[in-house]
Order: sequence, then structure tokens, then C-alpha cells
Amino acid sequence: MNNGNIPDKVTTLARDIRLLALDVDGVMTDGRLYFDNQGEEIKAFNTLDGLGLKLLMKSGVRVALITGRTSQIVADRARNLGIDLVFQGRDDKKVVLDGILETLRLDYSTVAYAGDDLPDLACITAAKLGVTVPDAHFLVRDAADAVTVRAGGAGAVREICDWILLAQGNFDTAVSPFR
Repeated sequence: MNNGNIPDKVTTLARDIRLLALDVDGVMTDGRLYFDNQGEEIKAFNTLDGLGLKLLMKSGVRVALITGRTSQIVADRARNLGIDLVFQGRDDKKVVLDGILETLRLDYSTVAYAGDDLPDLACITAAKLGVTVPDAHFLVRDAADAVTVRAGGAGAVREICDWILLAQGNFDTAVSPFR
């Protein structure tokens, strides 16, 4: 079986992950902000990411979204995917993540976090598995355990989900309904 090009370090770090926490802009999207003529924000999400998140959650890994911006689009996307841990308008992402862990009775040794900019840095360094995207700020790339091949909004989240599923031995079960 192809290992999905999972980095060796990720194989080890992802084995015990029980929570994947994600930044939105730059990770689930390409990071660009789009506005229509009425000033409404528009975001584009990748369907590869959506299915990856559903498969990951079905395997028992919780997913949380923590974003500095506030958008109904993010709330709608989370609801459509079945993600109930959604925190918007929060620049204090580490404080939010601390609260999530307390609520879920987890600790950082079971957390993967993906982000791309300085507000994500504390979470990336605290998480067992810190991941970023290729065009992330250089300090975030330097701190991360792994950098996805795919860009934010272009399948990076799916790549992370596949890595976790592979590392935990759940990939074949997750994809078996599609074979």
C-alpha cells in the first residue's frame, strides 16, 4: 500500500492524536479574503478536505476550528461537516485550545494543530503534531513538525487527515466503502 507520502516523523507523532484543531484562513482556504459587491465575505473550501475531515471524525478523532475572523460561511461549513467545536473571532488561539482540551479531558500529547501564521504559533509548538502549509510564515514553518505538500485550500487538510488515518492504522477502513 502507498503510505500517502506520510513523513516518518508524522507517523510517530500522529499515532495518539484524538483532536485535530485547525485554523481556517490559509489552511482550510487559500488565505485570500474575497468580498462581493455588498461587502459580504466569500470563502472557497476544498471538497477533498471536507471528505477527509468526515473520515477522520468517523474514525474517532474530534475536529475543532479556531479562527481569528468571524464568518457565517465558516459556521455553515462546520455545520455541514458535523464539526461542533467552532471558535471564531479569536486571536487567543492557545487559550481557546486550552479550554477545548479541558472540556474534552485531553492533553496536548493527543493534539494535532494546523495553522499558517503567527497567531497559530503557540498552538503549533504546544501540540504533539504541529503542521503548516507551504506558504506559511517562516517562523511557523520553522516551528512545525511537518509541512504539507498541498497548499491551504487546495487539499492540505485532506493530507493531514490522511496522515493521521494512516499513522493510526485506520486508513484502509476509512476508505473501504469507496473501493
